[in-house]
Amino acid sequence: MTPARRPTRLALAFTLSVASLPALAQALQTPGSTRIEANVVKAAPLEATPERIASLKLPPGFRIAPFATGLGAPRVIVVAPDGALYVSDRDAGTVTRIEAGDGAKRKVVLTKPDVHGLAIHEGRLFYVTVKEIFSAPLMADGGLGPERRLVADLPDAGQHPNRTIAVGPDGWLYASLGSTCNECEERNPENATMVRMKPDGSGREIVASGLRNTIGFDWEPTTKALYGWDDGVDWHGDDETPEELNRIEPGKKYGWPYIFGNGMKNLYREVPKSSLEQWDKDSERPVLTWTAHASSMQFAFYRGGQFPAEYRGDAFVTMHGSWNRKPPSGYEVLRVRFDKGRPVSIEPFVSGFLTEGGPSGWSRFARPFGLAVAKDGSLYLGDDQHGIVYRISHEG
Repeated sequence: MTPARRPTRLALAFTLSVASLPALAQALQTPGSTRIEANVVKAAPLEATPERIASLKLPPGFRIAPFATGLGAPRVIVVAPDGALYVSDRDAGTVTRIEAGDGAKRKVVLTKPDVHGLAIHEGRLFYVTVKEIFSAPLMADGGLGPERRLVADLPDAGQHPNRTIAVGPDGWLYASLGSTCNECEERNPENATMVRMKPDGSGREIVASGLRNTIGFDWEPTTKALYGWDDGVDWHGDDETPEELNRIEPGKKYGWPYIFGNGMKNLYREVPKSSLEQWDKDSERPVLTWTAHASSMQFAFYRGGQFPAEYRGDAFVTMHGSWNRKPPSGYEVLRVRFDKGRPVSIEPFVSGFLTEGGPSGWSRFARPFGLAVAKDGSLYLGDDQHGIVYRISHEG
């Protein structure tokens, strides 16, 4: 193993004290001090061997197997009306079409630097880069027709360039625009927000704010409510701050960068022309939370018919995996249980990609990212570590 890939473990401790730091540009509103220990633990990469795949843990009756391999670094997955997959690869700058019945049948249908988020609506593929949104018609052979640029001026991305998009029940195109930083005051009001626009790119408006980086979002099938997973901030310790499942409603704000999780105040910053208490009062709490630093990615409600009836209306989310927690978190697929259209609990659905061992004490053979419900009701799961798209099916 070369030094460049060697997993590392680093413990950092910070002591924050108002009295001892008078030179801070912004005074802290809560006098006192706190000590924060942050660990950097990078799980060592392993090969995705048949034996390791067979060791994965799923509920009884479920099976997971590779569907398509050799894909580079697959990111967002969407499924076309004919059942084919369209998969983005941000690193390669490509979108690849994979036939539903045969993962070996594929072709690159688009080359576009930094292409990431995808959506399909009324016969068109929508795709987003860091600053631009495009659409193109889906042709009979699965390729794309003439491209149309819809947006050319998305805000600077900084730390979070992975834009995601989806078309809502209202027919509008939604885009998640992450923050430029871990925690800071943004200068562009569109950063750390969810925005929406008409499918032609016009009428753009902010839906909700205070969302650090909501990569995965989808609409609950019965209530049509929008839910999204927001990643918590780094460098506040192993267990802070949690990953958030939010019900995203128009005109509301969700805490970042001053209020985290279920009400943790950011003691590093003072709210301009207001107070932490007022910001807290004005901010929505998450409906559910999960282990800090697990790094949520694509999120999808289950609308298929293959899984048992108890899964219909529930949702799934991929957890890409931590780099700054001891022990590591994530590297799994979670199930979010819904009851009468409302989220009630979270539990592991696919686990075992992360194991103990290796130079840092931990190893992993996948970094889950893409997630989509197949036309036959199975579930596609993308791994951007080994370029694999898995198919999860139920034998019942």
